[in-house]
Amino acid sequence: MALKCNIQCRYCVRSISSSEDRPGVTENILSPLEAMETLREAVELDFPLRVVAVAGPGEPLANQETFEVLQMAKEEFPDLIRCLATNGLALPEKAEVLEEIGISTVTVTANAIDPEIGAKIYEYVRVNGRRYTGKEAAKILIDRQQQGVKEAVTRGMVVKINTVLIPDINAGHLTEVAKVYEQLGANIMNIMPLIPVGKFAHMRPPTREEVIAAQAACGAYIEQFRVCQQCRADACGIPAIDHGRRCKPKY
Repeated sequence: MALKCNIQCRYCVRSISSSEDRPGVTENILSPLEAMETLREAVELDFPLRVVAVAGPGEPLANQETFEVLQMAKEEFPDLIRCLATNGLALPEKAEVLEEIGISTVTVTANAIDPEIGAKIYEYVRVNGRRYTGKEAAKILIDRQQQGVKEAVTRGMVVKINTVLIPDINAGHLTEVAKVYEQLGANIMNIMPLIPVGKFAHMRPPTREEVIAAQAACGAYIEQFRVCQQCRADACGIPAIDHGRRCKPKY
């Protein structure tokens, strides 16, 4: 699991916890060797594994351990699909490495294509040791997300776009996100409801009807993923079927 992150989303609170069940939470941060041992145990326990991924609680591309563990997984379990989730900030320069270690699917969380809207969602981004805020930060992130998706598509990767639906900020903007990423070659879009935590703890989550309406509107431009069960960074198996069970390491 990836600990460090290179951006701060206002709806994100990263946590190490055994009791919270939401994105951004994990029970442990494992070294690559510990992660591989946990993967071996999951295979031995006959979890329904087809995919091995690094998804958080931070940003996988900001952690060197991500590349180490996925390379080891490639060597030991070549039949497992390798994928990762990313905010996309470092994707343009990391796409080549991802191709080399056999990443077949990349999920990019993209919540806006307009820097004015993005500035309300992202508190800051860090690039080459420098911290950016406001519209400048949002523009840097949005530009790099789009460059990264284009690069990943060019290299033959399947790209899924995750978008957090924040009713009072980006609800009327999601069709524009869908249009742009469809044009860039993304394969599918997953609209996720806001979980009100962190700086957005005071905000309301979207209703089920609002999520369905957003999916219908965006579905005119890009295929919609409609069976998402939001899960922790240490999910193992199929959350909707396995009731969110996790692989628990011995460490």
